[in-house]
Amino acid sequence: MKDYMIRATAAQGQIRAFAVTSKELTECARVAHSTSPVVTAALGRTLSAAVMMGSMMKSEKDVLTIHIEGTGPMRGLNVTADSLGNVKGYPFESQVDLPANALGKLDVGGAIGQGGLVVIKDLGLKDPYVGQVALQTGEIAEDLTYYFATSEQVPSSVGLGVLVDTDCSVRQAGGFIIQLMPDVTDEVISSLEEKLSALKSVTTMLEEGMTPEDILNALLGDLDMEILDKREVGFHCDCSIEKVGKAIASIDKKDIQSMIDDNEPIEVRCQFCNKKYVFDVDMLKEML
Repeated sequence: MKDYMIRATAAQGQIRAFAVTSKELTECARVAHSTSPVVTAALGRTLSAAVMMGSMMKSEKDVLTIHIEGTGPMRGLNVTADSLGNVKGYPFESQVDLPANALGKLDVGGAIGQGGLVVIKDLGLKDPYVGQVALQTGEIAEDLTYYFATSEQVPSSVGLGVLVDTDCSVRQAGGFIIQLMPDVTDEVISSLEEKLSALKSVTTMLEEGMTPEDILNALLGDLDMEILDKREVGFHCDCSIEKVGKAIASIDKKDIQSMIDDNEPIEVRCQFCNKKYVFDVDMLKEML
């Protein structure tokens, strides 16, 4: 099954909701960056969140970035998504090996450590929107729940999960975001809180064969949930040899000349997808 996301409303517009299955895109990121299991979990959770948050934007040209920096051995990560279901990202350190946490799970919080989370929305305006909060747990979902409440003043519940198989491949990945609108009633809040408290983990639900529709139905089924749309999502990087070439051409001419003098081709890798681009001496001369 291809990765996809659904958007929905419930309780006559008092709630908006998103859910995604993201196994394939998380596996693409794992392969591209050769990540260890705990890094795969951290990156996959953030990719899932970003692709849902990207769909909250209106224009096709809008871009959302989640930037996390921490004191842990992973140091952080950077993830970018558009409004069409495309997402890409990279960890600052791909290989981190930590013992399981107290719950026997991959210790994402330990890998990231203390630090900050920044959300940047480039909406085509003069200045992008920037929201910044301190990390609460480093486990991603709780940190984004806190971000929504404090930076955007939108009470939200974020659930994210990545299950890594014994061969280090991605077995399951996905998540949900539930948000309360300003006119929400106490009755609806109580119903939702009750459902959330009894909800299984995201990876458990996905392992049981539940779809994004099933996950939202478990939370909102008795609140007149209405699915607005369904779209495919994927790991997609828009890098190209032309874009990388422009970046090289923009550096100091002395530096380009130095590369030419070395009389060796240079190799440049895209941070987001790790794709390799090679520029020979003749190409460098043309840039100069």
